[in-house]
Amino acid sequence: MRDAKNDCKAPLPWQRRKSLDEDPRAHERIEAITSGPGYEIAEKDSAFLEQHETLGIRLELDYLKAELLLQKHGIEHTIVVFGSTRIIEETTARRQLEALKSSPDACERAEAVEIAERILEKSRYYEIARRFGRLVGSAGAGPADSRITLMTGGGPGIMEAANRGAFDVAAKSIGLNISLPEEQFPNPYVTPDLCFQFHYFAIRKLHFLQRAKALVFFPGGFGTLDELFGILTLIQTRKIEPVPIVLVGETYWKELVNMEFMEKEGSIDPADRSLFSYGENAGEIWEDLLAWHRANGTPLF
Repeated sequence: MRDAKNDCKAPLPWQRRKSLDEDPRAHERIEAITSGPGYEIAEKDSAFLEQHETLGIRLELDYLKAELLLQKHGIEHTIVVFGSTRIIEETTARRQLEALKSSPDACERAEAVEIAERILEKSRYYEIARRFGRLVGSAGAGPADSRITLMTGGGPGIMEAANRGAFDVAAKSIGLNISLPEEQFPNPYVTPDLCFQFHYFAIRKLHFLQRAKALVFFPGGFGTLDELFGILTLIQTRKIEPVPIVLVGETYWKELVNMEFMEKEGSIDPADRSLFSYGENAGEIWEDLLAWHRANGTPLF
């Protein structure tokens, strides 16, 4: 009687290379075949995946990985915080300023000292963002409630502060990092399973908006302005439903962007200025968001 168990362990014909007795160069030829580009499994072939023709696949994968993990964690809605990477906590800002002032070439670095003084002054926004993160993290049924979750770009500065606030109250928070030519690190307060690294800015922007119930913009630079005007354009053109947008620090934003001038010049309609509001502290921002959703019949919880 045949031993079926041993038969299963016996090599099958395709598991053996052709004998060198039959063809002395058989192994050499097999090596040439298996090392060729066509033999590599597609999902493991980086050269294939990185070519222009597979861009659509890469975009889909960039989107899908984060999407599936967000679903797994039960993330329903997000409140997204944007802001400068350069706005740091007060103690660090003060230390950097003092180091510049005591530098031997301080006279030659007057401009750097002046900028450091402004960064120190704006460090109050770090604390506001942190307090706001605590409010979002404590909302709903508490820190374990994922119906509304804080989201940032995952980097330092204002993003760190907001994630840190959620971390303070043991709540989940999300970070959407982006791969850049030079190495960067996520801030240490993002929930580990909810920190993503995207290759494409477009896919990252999509995830910023897909679940957003509110968008909060602290003082920032090019990246913050890019996100703000992209979102305002989508709402203005009715490509997406309106969501509350709060610009934190009215003085900063009015100095940076002269919306009144744009309205007078006819570049925007008067109604467009109602697409956003201003806020000065964490409690005010939070109450504005809640009031907006109550007025529009779309409660956050």
